[in-house]
Amino acid sequence: MAIYYKGIFFLAAAAFLGEGIEVLVNMILARELGSHGLGLYMSILPTIFLIVLLSSFELPVSISKFIAEKEERYHRNILYHALTITIIFTSILFLVAVAVIPFIPVFNTYHPYVRWLVMILIPVIAFTSVARGYFMGLQQMGKIAVSNFLRKVIQLGGLFFLFRLFAFNAESSLLIAIGTLIGSEIVVFLYLVYMFIIQFQQLKRQPFSNINKKVVRKNLMAVSIPTTGLRLFSAFTGAIQPFVIKAALVHSGMTATLATEQFGMLMGVAVSIGFFPAFIAHSLMIVLIPGVSKTHSQKDYPTLQKMLQQVMKLTLLYGIVAVTMFYLFAPQLTSLFFKSELSAIFLQLLWPFFLFHFFIMPLQAFLIGLDLIKECFIHIIWSTFISFGLILWLGSSEGWQMNGVIIGMNTGSVLLAMMHYLTVCKKIGVSIFLKGAIPKASER
Repeated sequence: MAIYYKGIFFLAAAAFLGEGIEVLVNMILARELGSHGLGLYMSILPTIFLIVLLSSFELPVSISKFIAEKEERYHRNILYHALTITIIFTSILFLVAVAVIPFIPVFNTYHPYVRWLVMILIPVIAFTSVARGYFMGLQQMGKIAVSNFLRKVIQLGGLFFLFRLFAFNAESSLLIAIGTLIGSEIVVFLYLVYMFIIQFQQLKRQPFSNINKKVVRKNLMAVSIPTTGLRLFSAFTGAIQPFVIKAALVHSGMTATLATEQFGMLMGVAVSIGFFPAFIAHSLMIVLIPGVSKTHSQKDYPTLQKMLQQVMKLTLLYGIVAVTMFYLFAPQLTSLFFKSELSAIFLQLLWPFFLFHFFIMPLQAFLIGLDLIKECFIHIIWSTFISFGLILWLGSSEGWQMNGVIIGMNTGSVLLAMMHYLTVCKKIGVSIFLKGAIPKASER
């Protein structure tokens, strides 16, 4: 267990600094772009993340899982086949993107260069994913931590110096904001690929054994395809969520401009602050996927039960402290972005959304490691369907508006966390109160 704690510590420490930088990034964006510009920036991010997801093909998850389950002598062969798959997949995806992205209407309100900047991400993310997955599988979380921190530093530095040295109009400011985000990904790509090449050269000098190409491809695809489907659905719903929320608000009687501004305050201020502690949940998720996969492959259910107990206790501890602080100091925190009482109210009302989201991320890592990706997918579909339904129903009401939107978001988060938790408990044979084990399904 010591290696897992060490990995969590490195990731959490770097992520803590990174999240602090993220707050500074959002403060710069809020002041330079304004409430409407920030709303446009937050509206395009889900679409960019969707393209990033397709480019990664969830290779960090599948490679880390396979590497963790196999002996070191097989790693060279696994990576060789993984790189071959990546080259083929990236080439096809890039050609499709060149043909399709120029005609995607969501980019029409942004600078023309934004489309081409997004295309650069496809090969960058694809090859970064191979290196990231390999280091995750080896539990070399220091490299992952450095890359995550490096991304934030480059983005902050780029925004600070460009906006300080030059004056831009509204359209160009948005281009600079998106460009620095993509530029930071390129720097991470250069760092991780460089470290990967060094590690791979060392691996080539070690004794190795071959695995049949079909076996490697089958194992990688068995995780990548359903996990990509899961992430794709989440990314797709995330991409349309801004339009769903703004459409509901407009239907309730708001003007389109006011709806965009309130969405900017919701996602760019309240959610940015509320997700600050999520760096711990994200760190847990990265470490748990290979950790749970390896432990599950060994059928070590007592260790899995202990891991779940520790993760739930840690998440509950920091989660309650975090949402309490957000609730009590919401006006002071949101004033760092805008002088708006609405942002503070949004932050206070969203406490269930944040708290249960902290549980969702490590629980998803358990589901992936336990080969329960299908169940995870079903949970997300149900929670999203109910959440969007409530957002449209209550958010469209003149008496509810953004309060109705927040109720829908809170409900979806609580429901998803509970479904994940009950499924994991049943699979590893532990009671829902984490007090004493119950017989596993396979032993009944």
